Amino acid sequence: MPHVVDCEIKAHQEVAPGHYRMALHCPGIAKEALPGQFCMIEVRPGYHPFLRRPMSIERIFRDGVSILYKVEGEGTRLLSGYRTGQSLNVQGPLGKPFPLPGEGKRPILVGGGIGVAPLPGLAERLMREAGRTPDIVLAARTDSLLLCGKDFAQMRCRVVLATDDGSAGMKGFASDALRTLNPGPDTVVYCCGPMPMMRAVHDVCAELDAPCFASLEALMACGDGVCMGCVVEANVEIEAERMVRVCSDGPVFDSRIINWSA
Repeated sequence: MPHVVDCEIKAHQEVAPGHYRMALHCPGIAKEALPGQFCMIEVRPGYHPFLRRPMSIERIFRDGVSILYKVEGEGTRLLSGYRTGQSLNVQGPLGKPFPLPGEGKRPILVGGGIGVAPLPGLAERLMREAGRTPDIVLAARTDSLLLCGKDFAQMRCRVVLATDDGSAGMKGFASDALRTLNPGPDTVVYCCGPMPMMRAVHDVCAELDAPCFASLEALMACGDGVCMGCVVEANVEIEAERMVRVCSDGPVFDSRIINWSA
């Protein structure tokens, strides 16, 4: 069962324009969390905003976790105003994590913009438990919006950058950068980012016969599969429905399950 606990904010800083990293003291959540899972955060006590906000778990520490988020609406605007020492009510960990690659498989992690959020923790787990240092693709519209590059460099990962405007790395998209790493049947690709980006990554992986796991993002009301508010169309039938719930069936899916044309 997920924990529902008040968590002290241990650190909170802006890491790029409109993007923040927050470290939370939550030993119970940290003990059970795995990369790819998420938390539901109450951004203000009371009934406004009424719903919690889903946040990917970025990294997992002995006594807590960190989240990486972008200010996009009222909820994240309120969240950005919190200071070190204040507390937030957090529910988690929730959802299904990234699977580890099979023996001998080369992992490649692909993050687009704020979609990089769940990948630093995954890189650490791959190195610790699978003995594999992943290659990393980071993509964004422009140089200032590339996130976590220094974190991955400190892990000694090879990092390939792509920007829409060519201000850093190659001029192009995440899928273009992925091709330069020659994925194939001997690799496992993990991706998170905007749906068009993940669709393009899936297409490259399908063409080159590389397994791909995508972490989907969706608006969520409950976080545990009850409200059916975060469904996406699937290519397979699950419980007599061709829909999957991002919160409880995912958020991590084999990319072949998702109907990317829907």
